[in-house]
Amino acid sequence: MSDITIYHNPRCSKSRQTLELLKESGIEPRIVKYLETPPTADELKAILKRLGMKPRDLMRKREKEYKELGLDDPSLGDEELIQAMVEHPRLIERPIVLHDDRAALGRPPEQVLDIL
Repeated sequence: MSDITIYHNPRCSKSRQTLELLKESGIEPRIVKYLETPPTADELKAILKRLGMKPRDLMRKREKEYKELGLDDPSLGDEELIQAMVEHPRLIERPIVLHDDRAALGRPPEQVLDIL
């Protein structure tokens, strides 16, 4: 069992490229298809802490839900943004790779190599 996890969307080219890069490095990560199994609010908070990011930094601002839900409102707090990502996981930027106490966003995919 791997101690490396990827929050993966098989339909996303960057996510597929990141997964392939991990496998080429001899790593068989635990794959979480986050659209089917979204992280909880607590899991998302832990991921954000490991990434060193704020919730808005991890949001896909071009998704229709971002505008429809009014998430561009600067008065929204972290808890509200995290809850929106839990309820609408398409809003979560991908892929996210976790290794021990570190995390990286696979944009570009090579960025995950820094935490391995």
